[in-house]
Amino acid sequence: MTSAPTGDNDATGRRLIRAAGTVLAVLVFVLAAYLVVRALLRVAPLTMAVIAALLVTALVGPLTGWLKRHHVPRSIAALAGLIAVLAVVGAASFLIGRRATSQLGDLQVQAVEGVRRLRHTVADLLPGIDEQRVDELAAELVGGIRSALPSPYAGITSATAALAATLLALVLVFFFLRDGAAMWSWLVEQTPGRVARRIDRAGHAGWRTLAGYTHGIVLVAAVDAIGIGAVLFLLGVPLALSLAVLTFLAAFVPIVGATVAGAAATLVTLVTNGTQDALIVLAAVILVQQAEGNLLHPLVMRQAVHLHPVVTLLAVSAGTLLGGVAGALIAVPACAVAYQAVLGYREEPQTATIAAPDSPEPAESKTECVE
Repeated sequence: MTSAPTGDNDATGRRLIRAAGTVLAVLVFVLAAYLVVRALLRVAPLTMAVIAALLVTALVGPLTGWLKRHHVPRSIAALAGLIAVLAVVGAASFLIGRRATSQLGDLQVQAVEGVRRLRHTVADLLPGIDEQRVDELAAELVGGIRSALPSPYAGITSATAALAATLLALVLVFFFLRDGAAMWSWLVEQTPGRVARRIDRAGHAGWRTLAGYTHGIVLVAAVDAIGIGAVLFLLGVPLALSLAVLTFLAAFVPIVGATVAGAAATLVTLVTNGTQDALIVLAAVILVQQAEGNLLHPLVMRQAVHLHPVVTLLAVSAGTLLGGVAGALIAVPACAVAYQAVLGYREEPQTATIAAPDSPEPAESKTECVE
C-alpha cells in the first residue's frame, strides 16, 4: 500500500487553512457589524440625522455638482442645494401635508372597518369556514394596520429630539454638499497607499450606488403614488389624497411597503365606495405594482441595487426589528452600498482615475463595479 503524495496533502492542508481563515474573517466581520449597529442604536437620533443627511446629499448632489461646474462658489452651490430641498419639502407640506395629516385618523378608522367588513364577506361566501380562525386573522390584520399606518399624534413627546435631529441633518447636508469630496480625500489619505486606493474605489462605488438608489426610489415612489392615487381620485374615494401620500411613503420600504399601502387603499375603498370600486382599486394596485416591479424598477434600479429579492426581504425584516420604520427604510440601501463597496474594494486597480462624487463627468472617469 502506498501513501498519498506529500504534495496532495500539502495542497489539502492549504485549502483547509484558507477555508478556516475565510470562516474566521466572516465571523469577525459579523461580530464587528453587530457591535457597530448596537453602538449606533444607542445614539439613534444622531445616527438617523447622519444617514438622512447622506441620503439627501446623494439626491441633491447632481444639482450642486452642476453649479460647481459652472463656476459657482462651493458655499453658494451647497446653499442652493439646501434651499432646493427646503423648498420642495415646504411646498409639499403646504399643499398636501395639512390636509393629509388631518385625514390620517380617518384613514386608520376606515382601514380597520374595511377589515371587519371583509371578515363578514368571507364568512358569508364560505359558510363552512372556521369563524374563530377568521376572527383571529382579522384581529391580527387590524393590529398590523394600526401599527403600520402613521398616527397624527405619534411622536409628540419626542418632538424636541426630532427637531434637533432635523436641524443637525440640514447642517450636515450643507457641509456634505460643500466639502464632501475634501472630507473623503482626507479620510483616504489617513490610510497606507495601496489600501488607500482600494478604500477610495470602495467608497466611490458605494456612493454611486447610494446616489442611484435615492434617485431611483423617489421616481418609483412617485409613479406608484400617481398611478394608484389617480384611480382613487377618479372613483371619488374620500381619503384619496392621504392614500396617495401613504403609497408614496410606503414605496421607500421595498416589497412590504407596497403591500401595506395597497391593502389600505383597497380596504378603505371597500368601506367608503363598496365592493365593486374596491375590486377596481385592487386591480389597479396589482397592475401598478406589476408594472413597477417588472418594468420600472429593473430599468431604474438595475445599475444601483444588485440584491436578490430574498436578501431585500431579509434586510427589511432585520432593519424593522433593529430600528423600526427607520430601520426598514435604510436597510436596503445600506446592504446595496455595502455590497458594491466590497466589490469596489476587491476589484483590480485600473488606469482610469475614479472621480469624486460631484465631479464634472463621472461617467467618463469612474471605474465600473463588476457584479
